[in-house]
Amino acid sequence: MTAKKLIGQIHLWLGLASGLVVVILGITGCLYVFIDELEPVVYKEHLVVEQQATAPLPINFLKAAAQVAIGKEYPITRFEIPGEADRSYKFYASKRDDKALTYFGEVIYSYNAYVNPYTGEVLKVENGKYEFFNLVVTLHYDLFLQKLGKQIVGWSTIIFILLLISGIVLWWPKNKSAAKQRVWFRWKETTQWKRKNYDLHNILGFYTMILALIIALTGLVWAFPWFNDSVQFLANGGKTIEKQKPALSDTTLLSLRSDLDLSIQHVRAQVPVANYYFINLPKENKSTLSIFASGQGSERYRFTSFQFDQYSGALLKKESFDDKSSGQKLRSMNYDIHVGSILGLTGKILAFLASFVAAGLPITGLYIWLNKKKNNKKQSKPVTALQKMHPARPKKKIKLDKVAF
Repeated sequence: MTAKKLIGQIHLWLGLASGLVVVILGITGCLYVFIDELEPVVYKEHLVVEQQATAPLPINFLKAAAQVAIGKEYPITRFEIPGEADRSYKFYASKRDDKALTYFGEVIYSYNAYVNPYTGEVLKVENGKYEFFNLVVTLHYDLFLQKLGKQIVGWSTIIFILLLISGIVLWWPKNKSAAKQRVWFRWKETTQWKRKNYDLHNILGFYTMILALIIALTGLVWAFPWFNDSVQFLANGGKTIEKQKPALSDTTLLSLRSDLDLSIQHVRAQVPVANYYFINLPKENKSTLSIFASGQGSERYRFTSFQFDQYSGALLKKESFDDKSSGQKLRSMNYDIHVGSILGLTGKILAFLASFVAAGLPITGLYIWLNKKKNNKKQSKPVTALQKMHPARPKKKIKLDKVAF
Protein backbone atom coordinates (compact mmCIF):
# COMPACT_ATOMS: atom_id res chain seq x y z
CA MET A 1 0.00 0.00 0.00
CA THR A 2 1.37 3.39 -1.03
CA ALA A 3 1.51 6.33 1.37
CA LYS A 4 -1.30 8.10 -0.49
CA LYS A 5 -3.54 5.01 -0.32
CA LEU A 6 -2.84 4.72 3.40
CA ILE A 7 -3.78 8.38 3.89
CA GLY A 8 -6.90 7.68 1.85
CA GLN A 9 -7.89 4.84 4.19
CA ILE A 10 -7.27 7.01 7.26
CA HIS A 11 -9.28 9.81 5.64
CA LEU A 12 -12.14 7.41 4.98
CA TRP A 13 -12.42 5.92 8.46
CA LEU A 14 -11.95 9.23 10.25
CA GLY A 15 -14.71 10.65 8.06
CA LEU A 16 -17.06 7.80 8.89
CA ALA A 17 -16.31 8.21 12.62
CA SER A 18 -17.01 11.96 12.79
CA GLY A 19 -19.30 12.53 9.81
CA LEU A 20 -22.64 12.79 11.61
CA VAL A 21 -21.31 15.27 14.20
CA VAL A 22 -19.67 17.40 11.48
CA VAL A 23 -22.98 17.54 9.57
CA ILE A 24 -24.80 18.71 12.73
CA LEU A 25 -22.13 21.31 13.52
CA GLY A 26 -22.15 22.61 9.95
CA ILE A 27 -25.94 22.99 9.70
CA THR A 28 -26.33 24.58 13.14
CA GLY A 29 -23.38 26.85 12.38
CA CYS A 30 -25.11 28.07 9.21
CA LEU A 31 -28.23 28.92 11.19
CA TYR A 32 -26.43 30.67 14.04
CA VAL A 33 -24.11 32.83 11.92
CA PHE A 34 -26.93 35.25 11.05
CA ILE A 35 -28.72 35.26 14.42
CA ASP A 36 -28.26 39.05 14.81
CA GLU A 37 -29.96 39.59 11.46
CA LEU A 38 -32.64 36.90 11.81
CA GLU A 39 -33.92 37.60 15.32
CA PRO A 40 -35.25 41.16 14.63
CA VAL A 41 -37.14 39.74 11.64
CA VAL A 42 -38.45 36.52 13.20
CA TYR A 43 -39.19 38.11 16.59
CA LYS A 44 -40.05 41.61 15.42
CA GLU A 45 -43.21 41.83 17.55
CA HIS A 46 -41.32 41.75 20.84
CA LEU A 47 -37.82 42.88 19.84
CA VAL A 48 -38.56 46.07 17.92
CA VAL A 49 -40.28 49.04 19.59
CA GLU A 50 -41.15 52.54 18.46
CA GLN A 51 -38.48 55.00 19.52
CA GLN A 52 -39.76 57.84 21.70
CA ALA A 53 -38.49 61.38 22.17
CA THR A 54 -38.45 60.83 25.93
CA ALA A 55 -35.77 58.90 27.82
CA PRO A 56 -36.37 55.26 28.83
CA LEU A 57 -38.03 54.62 32.20
CA PRO A 58 -35.87 53.85 35.28
CA ILE A 59 -34.34 50.38 35.08
CA ASN A 60 -35.70 49.35 38.50
CA PHE A 61 -39.23 50.09 37.30
CA LEU A 62 -38.72 48.02 34.12
CA LYS A 63 -37.10 45.20 36.10
CA ALA A 64 -40.03 45.14 38.54
CA ALA A 65 -42.51 44.91 35.64
CA ALA A 66 -40.53 42.04 34.12
CA GLN A 67 -40.37 40.25 37.48
CA VAL A 68 -44.14 40.41 37.94
CA ALA A 69 -44.69 39.05 34.43
CA ILE A 70 -42.24 36.17 34.91
CA GLY A 71 -43.31 35.41 38.47
CA LYS A 72 -41.67 36.10 41.83
CA GLU A 73 -40.68 32.44 42.18
CA TYR A 74 -38.29 32.95 39.22
CA PRO A 75 -35.91 35.76 40.29
CA ILE A 76 -34.25 37.79 37.52
CA THR A 77 -30.49 37.18 37.43
CA ARG A 78 -29.37 39.37 34.52
CA PHE A 79 -30.64 41.66 31.79
CA GLU A 80 -29.60 43.21 28.51
CA ILE A 81 -29.91 46.80 27.32
CA PRO A 82 -29.49 47.13 23.54
CA GLY A 83 -27.46 49.95 22.08
CA GLU A 84 -30.18 50.70 19.52
CA ALA A 85 -32.98 52.95 20.74
CA ASP A 86 -35.73 50.98 18.94
CA ARG A 87 -35.14 47.68 20.74
CA SER A 88 -36.79 46.19 23.82
CA TYR A 89 -34.92 45.40 27.04
CA LYS A 90 -34.45 41.71 27.79
CA PHE A 91 -34.62 40.33 31.36
CA TYR A 92 -33.45 36.79 32.15
CA ALA A 93 -34.54 34.46 34.97
CA SER A 94 -32.80 31.09 34.96
CA LYS A 95 -31.62 28.28 37.20
CA ARG A 96 -29.39 25.36 36.26
CA ASP A 97 -28.21 22.04 37.62
CA ASP A 98 -24.58 21.60 36.51
CA LYS A 99 -24.58 17.92 37.52
CA ALA A 100 -27.30 16.95 35.03
CA LEU A 101 -26.32 14.74 32.09
CA THR A 102 -28.40 16.48 29.43
CA TYR A 103 -29.34 20.05 28.58
CA PHE A 104 -33.01 19.42 29.35
CA GLY A 105 -32.07 18.15 32.80
CA GLU A 106 -29.55 20.94 33.41
CA VAL A 107 -31.96 23.83 32.70
CA ILE A 108 -34.39 23.77 35.61
CA TYR A 109 -36.10 26.89 34.25
CA SER A 110 -35.26 29.72 31.87
CA TYR A 111 -37.61 32.62 31.20
CA ASN A 112 -36.99 35.81 29.23
CA ALA A 113 -39.15 38.92 29.52
CA TYR A 114 -39.07 41.58 26.79
CA VAL A 115 -40.06 45.05 28.01
CA ASN A 116 -40.75 48.28 26.13
CA PRO A 117 -38.30 50.72 27.79
CA TYR A 118 -40.51 53.77 27.09
CA THR A 119 -43.86 52.45 28.33
CA GLY A 120 -42.91 49.61 30.70
CA GLU A 121 -45.19 47.22 28.80
CA VAL A 122 -44.10 43.58 28.90
CA LEU A 123 -44.20 42.54 25.26
CA LYS A 124 -43.54 38.82 25.76
CA VAL A 125 -42.50 36.26 28.34
CA GLU A 126 -40.56 33.53 26.57
CA ASN A 127 -39.61 30.06 27.74
CA GLY A 128 -35.92 30.30 26.86
CA LYS A 129 -35.36 26.60 27.50
CA TYR A 130 -37.13 25.75 24.24
CA GLU A 131 -36.41 28.91 22.22
CA PHE A 132 -35.31 27.94 18.70
CA PHE A 133 -31.99 29.79 18.44
CA ASN A 134 -31.03 28.75 21.96
CA LEU A 135 -31.63 25.10 21.00
CA VAL A 136 -29.55 25.61 17.84
CA VAL A 137 -26.53 26.99 19.70
CA THR A 138 -26.80 24.33 22.44
CA LEU A 139 -26.94 21.54 19.85
CA HIS A 140 -23.91 23.12 18.18
CA TYR A 141 -22.04 23.44 21.48
CA ASP A 142 -22.61 20.06 23.14
CA LEU A 143 -25.32 18.10 21.28
CA PHE A 144 -27.62 18.52 24.35
CA LEU A 145 -25.30 16.11 26.22
CA GLN A 146 -23.46 18.56 28.50
CA LYS A 147 -19.90 17.47 29.40
CA LEU A 148 -20.05 14.28 27.35
CA GLY A 149 -21.39 16.14 24.33
CA LYS A 150 -18.70 18.79 24.69
CA GLN A 151 -16.05 16.06 24.49
CA ILE A 152 -17.73 14.47 21.46
CA VAL A 153 -17.88 17.83 19.68
CA GLY A 154 -14.28 18.63 20.62
CA TRP A 155 -12.77 15.36 19.42
CA SER A 156 -14.94 15.34 16.28
CA THR A 157 -13.55 18.81 15.53
CA ILE A 158 -9.99 17.54 15.96
CA ILE A 159 -10.79 14.68 13.57
CA PHE A 160 -12.28 17.20 11.13
CA ILE A 161 -9.01 19.16 11.21
CA LEU A 162 -7.09 15.95 10.41
CA LEU A 163 -9.55 15.30 7.57
CA LEU A 164 -8.85 18.75 6.12
CA ILE A 165 -5.09 18.13 6.23
CA SER A 166 -5.32 14.62 4.78
CA GLY A 167 -7.84 15.88 2.23
CA ILE A 168 -5.40 18.41 0.78
CA VAL A 169 -2.81 15.59 0.44
CA LEU A 170 -5.32 13.45 -1.47
CA TRP A 171 -6.44 16.45 -3.54
CA TRP A 172 -2.90 17.41 -4.61
CA PRO A 173 -2.63 16.87 -8.40
CA LYS A 174 0.17 14.94 -10.11
CA ASN A 175 0.55 17.36 -13.01
CA LYS A 176 -0.83 20.53 -14.63
CA SER A 177 -3.45 18.62 -16.56
CA ALA A 178 -4.82 17.03 -13.40
CA ALA A 179 -4.66 20.38 -11.61
CA LYS A 180 -7.19 21.88 -14.01
CA GLN A 181 -9.73 19.24 -12.98
CA ARG A 182 -9.12 19.92 -9.27
CA VAL A 183 -9.74 23.68 -9.24
CA TRP A 184 -12.91 24.05 -11.30
CA PHE A 185 -15.98 22.11 -12.38
CA ARG A 186 -15.99 20.57 -15.87
CA TRP A 187 -19.49 19.19 -15.81
CA LYS A 188 -20.16 19.79 -19.51
CA GLU A 189 -17.87 16.87 -20.26
CA THR A 190 -19.84 14.40 -18.14
CA THR A 191 -23.42 13.64 -17.23
CA GLN A 192 -22.55 11.16 -14.47
CA TRP A 193 -23.65 12.22 -11.00
CA LYS A 194 -20.76 10.18 -9.54
CA ARG A 195 -18.26 12.53 -11.17
CA LYS A 196 -20.19 15.64 -10.18
CA ASN A 197 -20.38 14.45 -6.57
CA TYR A 198 -16.63 13.75 -6.61
CA ASP A 199 -15.97 17.29 -7.86
CA LEU A 200 -18.24 18.80 -5.20
CA HIS A 201 -16.29 16.98 -2.49
CA ASN A 202 -12.84 17.84 -3.80
CA ILE A 203 -13.18 21.30 -5.33
CA LEU A 204 -15.44 22.87 -2.71
CA GLY A 205 -13.38 21.26 0.04
CA PHE A 206 -10.23 22.81 -1.43
CA TYR A 207 -11.63 26.33 -1.67
CA THR A 208 -13.12 26.38 1.84
CA MET A 209 -10.27 24.56 3.60
CA ILE A 210 -8.64 27.63 5.17
CA LEU A 211 -11.96 29.06 6.38
CA ALA A 212 -13.09 25.67 7.71
CA LEU A 213 -9.75 25.28 9.50
CA ILE A 214 -10.14 28.69 11.20
CA ILE A 215 -13.70 27.87 12.27
CA ALA A 216 -12.62 24.47 13.63
CA LEU A 217 -9.63 25.85 15.57
CA THR A 218 -11.67 28.63 17.16
CA GLY A 219 -14.28 26.04 18.10
CA LEU A 220 -11.65 24.04 20.00
CA VAL A 221 -11.09 27.03 22.29
CA TRP A 222 -14.50 26.33 23.89
CA ALA A 223 -14.19 22.56 23.77
CA PHE A 224 -10.91 22.11 25.65
CA PRO A 225 -9.50 24.34 28.42
CA TRP A 226 -5.98 23.08 27.63
CA PHE A 227 -6.32 24.29 24.04
CA ASN A 228 -7.61 27.68 25.20
CA ASP A 229 -4.69 28.02 27.65
CA SER A 230 -2.18 26.95 24.97
CA VAL A 231 -3.48 29.53 22.47
CA GLN A 232 -3.28 32.31 25.05
CA PHE A 233 0.19 31.15 26.13
CA LEU A 234 1.45 31.36 22.54
CA ALA A 235 -0.28 34.71 21.93
CA ASN A 236 1.41 36.07 25.08
CA GLY A 237 4.81 35.16 23.66
CA GLY A 238 5.30 32.14 25.89
CA LYS A 239 4.42 33.98 29.08
CA THR A 240 1.89 32.90 31.68
CA ILE A 241 -0.28 35.79 32.81
CA GLU A 242 -1.37 35.53 36.44
CA LYS A 243 -5.11 35.74 36.99
CA GLN A 244 -6.22 38.81 38.89
CA LYS A 245 -8.10 38.44 42.14
CA PRO A 246 -11.83 39.02 41.73
CA ALA A 247 -13.33 42.20 43.13
CA LEU A 248 -15.65 41.72 46.13
CA SER A 249 -18.41 43.82 47.62
CA ASP A 250 -18.00 45.19 51.16
CA THR A 251 -20.35 43.07 53.26
CA THR A 252 -20.12 45.53 56.18
CA LEU A 253 -22.47 47.75 54.17
CA LEU A 254 -25.30 45.20 54.00
CA SER A 255 -27.85 47.79 55.08
CA LEU A 256 -27.19 49.87 51.97
CA ARG A 257 -28.35 49.22 48.45
CA SER A 258 -26.78 50.96 45.47
CA ASP A 259 -28.83 52.65 42.77
CA LEU A 260 -28.79 50.40 39.70
CA ASP A 261 -29.60 53.29 37.38
CA LEU A 262 -26.60 55.30 38.59
CA SER A 263 -24.22 52.41 37.84
CA ILE A 264 -25.68 52.01 34.34
CA GLN A 265 -25.46 55.75 33.73
CA HIS A 266 -21.80 55.67 34.74
CA VAL A 267 -21.10 52.88 32.25
CA ARG A 268 -22.96 54.64 29.43
CA ALA A 269 -21.01 57.82 30.11
CA GLN A 270 -17.76 55.84 29.81
CA VAL A 271 -18.91 53.81 26.78
CA PRO A 272 -21.63 55.91 25.09
CA VAL A 273 -21.85 53.73 21.96
CA ALA A 274 -22.13 49.94 22.14
CA ASN A 275 -23.99 47.09 20.50
CA TYR A 276 -25.43 46.24 23.91
CA TYR A 277 -24.89 46.51 27.68
CA PHE A 278 -25.10 43.26 29.64
CA ILE A 279 -25.79 43.43 33.39
CA ASN A 280 -25.17 40.50 35.76
CA LEU A 281 -26.91 40.97 39.10
CA PRO A 282 -25.08 39.84 42.29
CA LYS A 283 -25.74 36.22 43.28
CA GLU A 284 -24.11 36.27 46.73
CA ASN A 285 -23.39 38.80 49.47
CA LYS A 286 -19.77 39.23 48.34
CA SER A 287 -20.59 39.33 44.63
CA THR A 288 -20.32 42.53 42.62
CA LEU A 289 -22.69 44.14 40.17
CA SER A 290 -21.03 43.38 36.80
CA ILE A 291 -21.76 45.39 33.67
CA PHE A 292 -20.25 44.61 30.26
CA ALA A 293 -20.36 47.11 27.42
CA SER A 294 -19.64 45.61 24.01
CA GLY A 295 -17.89 47.34 21.16
CA GLN A 296 -19.70 48.94 18.25
CA GLY A 297 -20.59 47.32 14.92
CA SER A 298 -18.19 44.55 13.89
CA GLU A 299 -15.92 45.37 16.87
CA ARG A 300 -18.30 43.90 19.43
CA TYR A 301 -15.36 41.95 20.90
CA ARG A 302 -13.98 45.23 22.34
CA PHE A 303 -15.72 44.69 25.68
CA THR A 304 -15.24 47.00 28.61
CA SER A 305 -16.14 45.42 31.95
CA PHE A 306 -17.16 47.27 35.10
CA GLN A 307 -17.56 45.88 38.61
CA PHE A 308 -19.45 47.85 41.24
CA ASP A 309 -19.91 47.27 44.95
CA GLN A 310 -23.52 46.10 45.19
CA TYR A 311 -24.04 48.08 48.43
CA SER A 312 -22.16 51.37 48.10
CA GLY A 313 -22.24 51.57 44.29
CA ALA A 314 -18.50 52.31 44.23
CA LEU A 315 -16.62 51.31 41.08
CA LEU A 316 -14.21 48.57 42.17
CA LYS A 317 -12.70 47.56 38.85
CA LYS A 318 -12.73 48.58 35.21
CA GLU A 319 -11.04 46.71 32.36
CA SER A 320 -11.14 47.70 28.70
CA PHE A 321 -10.10 45.66 25.70
CA ASP A 322 -6.82 47.60 25.48
CA ASP A 323 -5.98 46.69 29.08
CA LYS A 324 -5.91 42.98 28.29
CA SER A 325 -2.89 40.87 27.37
CA SER A 326 -2.43 39.65 23.79
CA GLY A 327 -3.80 36.23 24.74
CA GLN A 328 -6.85 37.72 26.44
CA LYS A 329 -7.50 39.95 23.43
CA LEU A 330 -7.39 36.95 21.11
CA ARG A 331 -9.74 35.08 23.45
CA SER A 332 -12.17 38.01 23.39
CA MET A 333 -12.11 37.96 19.58
CA ASN A 334 -12.63 34.20 19.37
CA TYR A 335 -16.43 34.25 18.96
CA ASP A 336 -16.31 36.97 16.31
CA ILE A 337 -13.64 35.06 14.38
CA HIS A 338 -15.63 31.83 14.71
CA VAL A 339 -18.82 33.29 13.20
CA GLY A 340 -17.04 35.66 10.79
CA SER A 341 -18.54 38.83 12.28
CA ILE A 342 -15.07 40.26 12.79
CA LEU A 343 -15.16 41.07 9.04
CA GLY A 344 -18.74 42.34 9.15
CA LEU A 345 -21.41 40.97 6.82
CA THR A 346 -18.78 39.72 4.33
CA GLY A 347 -17.17 37.60 7.04
CA LYS A 348 -20.52 36.15 8.06
CA ILE A 349 -21.31 35.17 4.47
CA LEU A 350 -17.91 33.47 4.18
CA ALA A 351 -18.46 31.64 7.48
CA PHE A 352 -21.93 30.56 6.31
CA LEU A 353 -20.55 29.16 3.04
CA ALA A 354 -17.69 27.37 4.79
CA SER A 355 -20.10 25.82 7.31
CA PHE A 356 -22.48 24.78 4.55
CA VAL A 357 -19.70 23.08 2.59
CA ALA A 358 -18.37 21.45 5.79
CA ALA A 359 -21.82 19.99 6.44
CA GLY A 360 -21.87 18.56 2.91
CA LEU A 361 -18.37 17.04 2.89
CA PRO A 362 -19.29 13.94 4.97
CA ILE A 363 -22.35 13.38 2.77
CA THR A 364 -20.49 13.64 -0.55
CA GLY A 365 -17.62 11.63 0.93
CA LEU A 366 -20.00 8.85 2.02
CA TYR A 367 -21.48 8.73 -1.48
CA ILE A 368 -17.98 8.37 -3.00
CA TRP A 369 -17.19 5.51 -0.61
CA LEU A 370 -20.48 3.69 -1.30
CA ASN A 371 -19.87 3.89 -5.06
CA LYS A 372 -16.34 2.53 -4.69
CA LYS A 373 -17.63 -0.27 -2.49
CA LYS A 374 -20.27 -1.10 -5.08
CA ASN A 375 -17.69 -1.15 -7.90
CA ASN A 376 -15.31 -3.33 -5.88
CA LYS A 377 -18.10 -5.88 -5.35
CA LYS A 378 -18.75 -6.01 -9.09
CA GLN A 379 -15.05 -6.49 -9.85
CA SER A 380 -14.62 -9.20 -7.22
CA LYS A 381 -17.65 -11.21 -8.42
CA PRO A 382 -16.41 -14.70 -9.58
CA VAL A 383 -16.59 -15.51 -13.30
CA THR A 384 -17.99 -18.93 -14.24
CA ALA A 385 -16.39 -21.22 -16.84
CA LEU A 386 -19.40 -20.73 -19.13
CA GLN A 387 -18.99 -16.94 -18.97
CA LYS A 388 -15.31 -17.30 -19.89
CA MET A 389 -16.21 -19.43 -22.97
CA HIS A 390 -19.07 -17.16 -24.01
CA PRO A 391 -18.36 -13.63 -22.76
CA ALA A 392 -21.30 -11.26 -22.88
CA ARG A 393 -21.30 -9.06 -25.92
CA PRO A 394 -22.29 -5.41 -25.69
CA LYS A 395 -25.83 -4.83 -26.83
CA LYS A 396 -26.14 -3.00 -30.13
CA LYS A 397 -28.49 -0.11 -30.35
CA ILE A 398 -31.11 -0.76 -33.03
CA LYS A 399 -32.34 2.18 -35.03
CA LEU A 400 -35.98 2.04 -35.88
CA ASP A 401 -37.05 3.55 -39.19
CA LYS A 402 -39.88 6.00 -39.06
CA VAL A 403 -43.08 4.39 -40.24
CA ALA A 404 -45.87 6.43 -41.67
CA PHE A 405 -49.31 5.31 -40.67
